[in-house]
Amino acid sequence: MARKNINLAEVLKVHFGFDTFKGDQEAIIRNLLAGRDTFVLMPTGGGKSLCYQLPAIVMDGTAIVISPLIALMKNQVDAMRNMGEEDGIAHFINSSLNKASIDMVKADIIEGKTKLLYVAPESLTKEENVDFLKKIKISFYAIDEAHCISEWGHDFRPEYRRIRPIVNEIGNAPIIALTATATNKVRDDIKKNLGIQDADDFKSSFNRPNLYYEVRPKTKNIDKEIIRFIKSNPGKSGIIYCLSRKKVEELAEILQANDISAMAYHAGMEAAARSSTQDAFIMEKIDVIVATIAFGMGIDKPDVRYVIHYDIPKSLEGYYQETGRAGRDGGEGQCIAFYNSKDVQKLEKFLEGKPLAEQDIGRQLLAETTAYCESSVCRRKLLLHYFGENYEVENCGNCDNCLNPKKRVEAQQLLETVLEAIVAVKENFKADYIVDILLGKETSAVVDHMHDDLEVFGSGSDEEEKTWNAVIRQALIAGYIRKDVENYGLLKITEEGRDFMKNPKSFMIVEDKDFEDEETEGPIRGGGSFAVDPELYSMLKDLRKKLSKHLELPPYVIFQDPSLEAMATTYPVTMEELQNIPGVGAGKAKRYGQDFIDLIKRHVEENEIERPEDLRVRTVPNKSKLKVSIIQSIDMKVALDDIAISKGIDFDELLTEVEAIVYSGTKLNIDYFIDSVMDEDRAEDIYDYFRESESDSIEDALDELGNDYSEEEIRLVRIKFISEMAN
Repeated sequence: MARKNINLAEVLKVHFGFDTFKGDQEAIIRNLLAGRDTFVLMPTGGGKSLCYQLPAIVMDGTAIVISPLIALMKNQVDAMRNMGEEDGIAHFINSSLNKASIDMVKADIIEGKTKLLYVAPESLTKEENVDFLKKIKISFYAIDEAHCISEWGHDFRPEYRRIRPIVNEIGNAPIIALTATATNKVRDDIKKNLGIQDADDFKSSFNRPNLYYEVRPKTKNIDKEIIRFIKSNPGKSGIIYCLSRKKVEELAEILQANDISAMAYHAGMEAAARSSTQDAFIMEKIDVIVATIAFGMGIDKPDVRYVIHYDIPKSLEGYYQETGRAGRDGGEGQCIAFYNSKDVQKLEKFLEGKPLAEQDIGRQLLAETTAYCESSVCRRKLLLHYFGENYEVENCGNCDNCLNPKKRVEAQQLLETVLEAIVAVKENFKADYIVDILLGKETSAVVDHMHDDLEVFGSGSDEEEKTWNAVIRQALIAGYIRKDVENYGLLKITEEGRDFMKNPKSFMIVEDKDFEDEETEGPIRGGGSFAVDPELYSMLKDLRKKLSKHLELPPYVIFQDPSLEAMATTYPVTMEELQNIPGVGAGKAKRYGQDFIDLIKRHVEENEIERPEDLRVRTVPNKSKLKVSIIQSIDMKVALDDIAISKGIDFDELLTEVEAIVYSGTKLNIDYFIDSVMDEDRAEDIYDYFRESESDSIEDALDELGNDYSEEEIRLVRIKFISEMAN
């Protein structure tokens, strides 16, 4: 128990240097001092750690803090030691310590010096540690990152499920569970698993007004875009999250090659290397840390100014926690995510082979992330709604959707149609199924349930899929429908929804973004003066159209849209500068470039434009080596699938590399491979399609040519077509 008559304000000032408590901190601390189980939901930067550090100092015995983040343990122990005169006040036991160090920790605890002992859940369950902890007085247990207990949490760890039985074995004491992200479902799961259903709840607002949220289309120029952004924010600290270790290392190398002080950080590195990377970031020896999403990086740095998601996260909880590392001091925090629907498909593929229940949870969490990315609604409103909090403000003024609002359109009748469809299928199906019903898609599930006989089947076929998705997503936020998370995310109609059906009223929505057609619209906010010049862009498109008519080629064969956008951004006026434009190699520049250079030169002179110094992204040698080696292998007529195997990449990645080679102007002959895997007539049909088409989109080709042709076949023939016609 705690000593009586404690002046908490004095302890706060003496030990932590603060004059006042933040938010619910004092109420949480008093609750714990009174011996009550406590549940704390507080966003990153809200001051969670103090809620258990301060009571640990004033209570008798040692507080056991269970945390999965070894890196963060070291930070917090160092911080606690710096606040007092006695190093023994805080310790940690985890896999990074040898036996001699652990014995020293135990000696300090027995002498009563240690008020806080941080342990990883794996260390807590070791028999020798359990036997030791049984002998000491424990003031309370703090379960940090408590969302790890729940399979619905973004960082589920099975070993967290064993905490309650171990606590029972060591000896009972009050429990405080803390997390920065948890939906209602996760919160209930945590309390049930820890056996603290009667715990007092303290829930802070999830709104971080200082954070700016933006989602951008992920294009081939992503590396250049990120480099430009970092260079326009010199000296600021940032974190970039990637999905794979390979991409982390690759991107860190590219940043270093472009004079950006960056280092990689992931679970596959040696503990010492991880530790030194983290120290370098905290001590500001480097500006940028590139990390995997999968590995919980516990970096307690208050002035991280931007968090970039190179790949889309697996859940909104993960996204919220990771973006929460920005601007913890209340200052600027830019949160930029790059989104491509293909990344979502990859993540869905990763789920295959896992237990069915896990697959279902994974898909539901991914669907929420997709909805967040594609929606044109205020990002803040969407995030807070996900965590069960209403955000009444119509325009937050600090996200891309609010700074560039889309026109609102009346959707009263559309909502009525959605609600009728949900009722018709007895509130027993998910959002994507409802959309299939409305569009009249005869999927196997719809036919099996005989829902193709329903009156509502096909009743929305005159609207696009993205419109129906927007109606459903915004009806959820407005409270007309809800998702039954417990039950596979089935859509249920709320009381407000039933009232709406009886007395329909105006329901205004904004249409979702279309990331398939959208290329980057200028700079990431904070990206300096690198916006596309709309007048020049329009002139370049007209010139391309004129040339395409004259040469009898589709416009995209000459230069793709992203190349024109880059020209209208950096104003290349020499052949050398033009070859720096993404998608423009020496061959293409020579063949088509002169007219474009002349036009840009005239425009720059007539409008007295000061050209930004062109940002030349230096590639890492390995990448260009790979391209050279692919070209050599194709010249030697090595089968493409064999090339992929020899380079250690999958076939899809190889095709992407080959596409980049031919699009930038290098001629390749892959007839030998196409002839071996495809019928001549099929290849000719696809070739003729591209000759006539205005677009080089694979999706459009699949729609036009039908299901008889695979994506791989179309990509192979497109490579042949571009190589022969453009280069």
